[in-house]
Formats: sequence, structure tokens, C-alpha cells
Amino acid sequence: MIDPAYIDKVLSALPEVEAKLADPASVADRKAYRKLVMEHAALRRVADHAAAYRRLLRERDGHRELMESDEAELAQMAREEIAAIEEKIPAAEQALLASLLPPSETDSRSAVVEIRAGTGGEEAALFAADLFRMYSHFVEGRGWKVRLVDLSSNDIGGYKEAIFTVEGEGAYGALKYESGGHRVQRVPATEAQGRIHTSAATVAVFPEAEPEDDIQIPPNEIRIDIFRSSGPGGQSVNTTDSAVRVTHLPTGLIVQCQDEKSQHRNRERALSVLKARLLEIRRRAEQEKMGQTRRTLTGSGDRSERIRTYNFPQNRFTDHRIGLTVYSLDRIIEGHLDDVLSALRAHDTEMRLQDEIGRAPAANPAPED
Repeated sequence: MIDPAYIDKVLSALPEVEAKLADPASVADRKAYRKLVMEHAALRRVADHAAAYRRLLRERDGHRELMESDEAELAQMAREEIAAIEEKIPAAEQALLASLLPPSETDSRSAVVEIRAGTGGEEAALFAADLFRMYSHFVEGRGWKVRLVDLSSNDIGGYKEAIFTVEGEGAYGALKYESGGHRVQRVPATEAQGRIHTSAATVAVFPEAEPEDDIQIPPNEIRIDIFRSSGPGGQSVNTTDSAVRVTHLPTGLIVQCQDEKSQHRNRERALSVLKARLLEIRRRAEQEKMGQTRRTLTGSGDRSERIRTYNFPQNRFTDHRIGLTVYSLDRIIEGHLDDVLSALRAHDTEMRLQDEIGRAPAANPAPED
């Protein structure tokens, strides 16, 4: 049961926020005004979910009174109504709890995704290619767009590295739980004796930087190198000096883009990825400075953190963070990630709620095997 006093306390801020929005002076500071709009939308969501939740509780209490009726038929109808209402209450409660969490300023953004082959040689590169295709199918199913930034392939169709952006409203919010180490167990095509091998790839997901983030990159802090593209992309791409490598001197970060025919466009996209990386560094530094200990399933940026196992012989998919094991890897690897991402989002919500209002999560992490 959610404490009504806590809900009232949260909603007590709504009149003040609405008054600020009505003040013409608030529009002057664009960044502050946008935050105000987001805060208002979040409070309205809380108000709507609270109203729906409380309505169910009132209806249930009303039918409980009817259960005391001397009329057997009326009492039976009341019991049936209560059963139907109680089926709806958990979902309404979860929706209300989720709405109580502070809104994320980055979940609605497009995403930058980096996949790199890890231990396992050629098999790891093949697995990295499988992950790229899995995310591509998922993204296409959402109506979003994948744009390659850089792709380093080997001779057998594997990817040593794949960097791409996912353009679409809410892309980062959907994919942010993918950061970490992904492990695969299967018989490689090159294995003559049918032995199962284990190899790995790493995934990192960042929100795209936007103008209001004010990520400044002075020209004297970067080195730009132009070279001839060596990857796939057609004859004009491979025969012109259009590929761009940007090195950020203060951090040593390197981003290259060779997917476009235009040198100018490649430079633009490389700088966009660099800004996303710098934004992520700044966000994490700010969290550490503020002493934030909030637990979350969002990738920590530690590529050694093993989050998944893809076991092909058993058709088994395991997410070790939430104890989720399903035997439908054949569907998941084709991009059917909705159920997995929904489970991650629900568990992450509960962990954040534990920090916000003391609600403990229910799931236990699965052991790695």
C-alpha cells in the first residue's frame, strides 16, 4: 500500500510549478523553462495515476460494504467486482510508483551504441556482428533509424567494432540497459569437433548530446586526420579521402567515421559521437561529486561487467542482473527484445524506488554459469 501522505507531499509542488509556467519571465531561460515543463508533465502524470489508483481503492471499499448485504445475489456480485478490481490494483500501483520517480532528461533522446569484440578471436567478432543485427532488427521494428558511424570487419563477416547511432524518440531510454559484457556459448562454425566455445563482446550505450548540454570542444583540443575509407560502402567511399578521425587531446578519446561519402558529414558525425562520450563523462563525474549512490541497471560504463549469457545449444538467454532466464534465444537474437527490456525497466524502477521511497525490489540476480 502506498502512503497517501507521500503522494500528497509530492503533488503539493504542482500549484507552484504551474504558477512558474504561467509567469512570462520563465520563458527567458530556455534551459530552465524546459526543465520546468518536464517537471510539470511529471507531476501531472503522478496526479493522473494517483487518481486512477485511488478510484480503484474507493470502488473496492464500496463493494466490500455491499458484501455485508443480506441479499445473497448482491453480495455475490460484490465479491465478483472486488475480484476484478483487485486484479487491476497491482498494475495501477506500479504505474503510480513509476510516475513518482524523477524524470530522466535523456531517456527521450537518440542513442550512440558501440559494440566491440572481446575475448574469443574470430568467434567474438562474429558474435559482435550478431549483436549488431539484433539491435538493428529491434530498432527497425520500432520505426527508428540506424546510422553507421564506423565499422571494422574481418574476413569472415565478423565485426571487431561497430559504432552507430539510433535516431528516434526514446531510443536511449529503450537501449540504456544494454551496456556491459555480453557472453556467448555455442559451437563455432570453424569448430570441427563440435565443442562449445565461450567468447564475449562489449556494448556501450550513450545518450546523444544536445545543444542545451553546452558541450564545448575548442578547436585547439582536437586533432582531425583525413584518410581513405577501408570499409564497405561502395566504390566512391573507398576511393576518396573522406574518412575522418577525431582525437580529443585532453581525454585521449578517438572517434572515426567513414560511412558517408562526404568528408564534412563524416566529421560532423564523429564530433557528435565525441560529444556524446564527453557528456557521459561529465554526467558520471557530477554523480560522483554529488555522492549519488542510487542503484540502477543503466550501464555503469564498466565493460568488464558481465550482464548477459547467450547459450545457443540450449536456446537459453540469461540476464544475470535480474535473474531472467528464457528459452527463446532464437527469437531474441532476431531483435525481439521488448519483453526483456520491459523486465529490465520494471526492475530498474523498483531499485530506484527503493532509494526514493524505500520500496525493495523483488527479483534476485541469477547466478552466472
